Amino acid sequence: MKLAAVASSATYFQNQDCFCLFDSHISWFDKNLSDGGKTSLVFVKKEEYREIEVSCLRTVGAMKVAPLFLLTCLLGLLVQSPCLLAQKATACEVKGRTADCTHLSLKEVPPDLPTDITGLDVSHNMLPALPGLSLARYPQLVRLDASFNDIKGLDPDMCLALPLLRHLVLHRNEVHLLTEKDVLHCANLTHLDLSSNRLKLLGEPFRPLQRLTRLDVSASGLTSARLGSAPQLWSLKTLSLSGNAIKTIKSNDLSYLSNSSIQTLILSSLPLKTLEPGCFQQIRGLRDLVMDSSPLSPQLIVKLSEELSGTRIASLSLRNIKLVSLTNTTFKGLQDTNLTSLDLSSNSMVSLHNSPFQWLGTLERLCLNENHLKHLTSSSFTGLGNLRVMNLTRALVKSHKSPYPIIDDFSFGPLARLETLLMDYTAFQGITADLFSGLESLGHLSLSWSSVGLQTVSGKTFASLSRSPLRTLDLTGADISRLEPGAFSDLGNLTKLLLGSNFISQTLTGEEFRGLASLEELNLYRNRKISLSPLSFVSVPSLRTLILGLALAQNQDFDPSPFQQLRNLSTLDLSNNNIANVMEGLLAGLENLRVLRLQHNNLQRVWKSANPGGPVSFLQGLRSLETLDLDSNGLDEIPVTGLSGLSQLRELGLAGNVLDHLRDSIFDDLDSLRVLRMQRNLITSVPRGVFQPAFRNLSVLRLERNPFDCTCESILWFVNWLNATNASVPQRGSEYICNTPQAYFNKSVDRFNPLSCKDMVPFFALYVANCILVLIFMTTALISHFQGWRIKFHWNVLVNRTLGFAEPDLGEARFEYDAYLIYAPGDSKWVERHLLPLEEDKQYSFFMEDRDAEPGRSQFEAIVEAMRSSRKIVFVVTEKLLSDPWCRMYKAHQAMHQVIEDSRDSVVLVLLEDVPDHRLSRALLIRKGMLKSRCILHWPLQRERIPAFRHKLQVALGSSNAVQ
Repeated sequence: MKLAAVASSATYFQNQDCFCLFDSHISWFDKNLSDGGKTSLVFVKKEEYREIEVSCLRTVGAMKVAPLFLLTCLLGLLVQSPCLLAQKATACEVKGRTADCTHLSLKEVPPDLPTDITGLDVSHNMLPALPGLSLARYPQLVRLDASFNDIKGLDPDMCLALPLLRHLVLHRNEVHLLTEKDVLHCANLTHLDLSSNRLKLLGEPFRPLQRLTRLDVSASGLTSARLGSAPQLWSLKTLSLSGNAIKTIKSNDLSYLSNSSIQTLILSSLPLKTLEPGCFQQIRGLRDLVMDSSPLSPQLIVKLSEELSGTRIASLSLRNIKLVSLTNTTFKGLQDTNLTSLDLSSNSMVSLHNSPFQWLGTLERLCLNENHLKHLTSSSFTGLGNLRVMNLTRALVKSHKSPYPIIDDFSFGPLARLETLLMDYTAFQGITADLFSGLESLGHLSLSWSSVGLQTVSGKTFASLSRSPLRTLDLTGADISRLEPGAFSDLGNLTKLLLGSNFISQTLTGEEFRGLASLEELNLYRNRKISLSPLSFVSVPSLRTLILGLALAQNQDFDPSPFQQLRNLSTLDLSNNNIANVMEGLLAGLENLRVLRLQHNNLQRVWKSANPGGPVSFLQGLRSLETLDLDSNGLDEIPVTGLSGLSQLRELGLAGNVLDHLRDSIFDDLDSLRVLRMQRNLITSVPRGVFQPAFRNLSVLRLERNPFDCTCESILWFVNWLNATNASVPQRGSEYICNTPQAYFNKSVDRFNPLSCKDMVPFFALYVANCILVLIFMTTALISHFQGWRIKFHWNVLVNRTLGFAEPDLGEARFEYDAYLIYAPGDSKWVERHLLPLEEDKQYSFFMEDRDAEPGRSQFEAIVEAMRSSRKIVFVVTEKLLSDPWCRMYKAHQAMHQVIEDSRDSVVLVLLEDVPDHRLSRALLIRKGMLKSRCILHWPLQRERIPAFRHKLQVALGSSNAVQ
């Protein structure tokens, strides 16, 4: 099917005879039949020309007339098979310029999306194809995801219809045969995903894709890595061949990439058996090679190392390749490379003997996590002098001879430049005095959840790290029960110490952290039985984050405050400690505190009015506080000064308490509040006086699961706020439920009707009255602006008629002339030719100033008298008349004066030229709307219409002067 352009709103009809295409906007078409059942339809759609070739299932015959062809198709539709006459509206979700049409069981591309979308996701449907005819409606598409469909092949016209397409994803389809013709017009593609298909490549299918940077043909049934013969894919940087049936990589399989920019080659999950010599020499610029989950024999790994020799390989990933052991020759072939990253994780290695890494002098990152190492020796890491990061998470396990791995005569001494060492979830018997010696560059050490025999940490435990610049030490879950004085005194550079989830049970005197003057974060979360003293943190004055959640023993005495030395503290977590009593000065001096977490304690007595000495204002002075969490504390009241002064507070948590009545001013200082959580309380009313200051700048409100009293006094203002706010209110429809009165019991707050409130009646009436007044004012202003002249004219006529300013009407007998002619001197010939003949026939008598004026009489008086003596005043309107100063300054004024004064409809306009109404008003003070339609005549351009003009003129001259 060849496509030149596509009708924008086409609907398809199909029967067993032929395919027809119709468009509701098509006004004309022509048809030309060709042989073989091909029918070419040409459409003219207003200013557009569109041509579509439609394939018919059988020859239509010798029809020569387009209507007969349409009639045949329609009859076939109505008689032979039912069809869909209206397109089904899709349920696609459009965000910005991206349309999400996933999981809709679509069998064709939706035709009713915005035409300017740049991204389209039609994955997880039942599309059999991606025809260019259907996609041409969206010519700006850049990304198209059609994964998880039933697409059998690529339409050669698809990319022709989508010239801007860059990303095409066809993962998990049924694409089989792929030829160069299929992607001939896809030269602009940069990302192509054909993974999980059943590809069969014919010829050079990827040759046109010279801008492609990423190609994924993984799990597509390929038996060879050879995707072409001639050099191609010059811009390619990443190629994935994972999950195919490739057993051998031949020496010329990758020759088609010899001129490419390939940097990453993914060969994961392949049943590789053989690597022929020189197989990687065609891509010597390769930097990353991934062979994860490809079972490789030890001999094949040695061969792989040899084949990578001389390349620019920098990263090699060999995860989960069932590697059991390493020898001193396994990676020998890599000594002529600049390998910086090696991933050997998730294998089954038991030991590292005979310096297996001695050839990797440039290695900077080594991952050995998820292995079964049972024995380490002093030579295990020989040769890794440049290593920066080593991951041994879950790498060490117990041996059959010992419950711990054997690390006799072992140290990390060869790793002089190591900066990060991860030993999480490992097990070994204690930390020896020399275990970490030689790690003079170590900055991060993690021993979390490791069984290393650290029940007691003393000054000798990490003495081997005294020369290292260690900044982070993670001992989370390390079974520590006690910290001795000076336990970390040799780690003077430490900034982060993580001791959470241990069994520390002691009173902190401050000596435990001696020497940690640079410490900024201390985490003691989940230790349960720690007691604090006034000097607990005297040795860590630089502390910024202190986590003591679920760590303190019960019935703590915080007088004097253990935090008084922490002037730089910004985060303090005291949650889940069952704290029942705090002193007013507990947080005194913490002017830089930004986050305070006190949730899940027992502070209800602290803020009670009945508390001996009154409520405790322990939050006073925290001017920088931004987050305050007081959830689940049993609070049933908040004192007036409880939250005062917290002008920077942005998040407030009061959920899970028993708050009911709140005082009017408790939220007055919370000008910066953005998030308020008060769900699961006993709040029945949300009055404006209490909550308006808190709601002023709110972006998230959590007030669900409260027993709301849905009455006008309690909830009216809140309902109006909900209807007007842009803030996020999660679970608004399902968890904001009325408890009282009975009429609204167990119903959503959204169902409360504000108009039912009696107090709203006067306000509503006032609102309606104001709206009416505003509408009247706007209407009056508009009428005055556009029709003011008409109102003024009729008002003057009405005043003259009512007050009797008009002279007595003496009847038709007082008129000496039938009409007073006003015209420009340059139009005299037209008057003589077309108006004076009426006078010669003795039908009418006209007053002409240059002919009938009385000599010696004042011209002003003559005009006034002549107009009073004339039944009609005729203006012969041309541009010459409008520019005549005498007419503009006097005659027009006098004519209008008489019209108003005598209440006569006596003016007749003869328009020899098309003059705009505003020009008439400016020059002659006359608007066409002032006169009856019969008194406005236009000189015709056609000679044959002149008699009709004369008849209309006679009607106008003979009409009554009385204003109706």
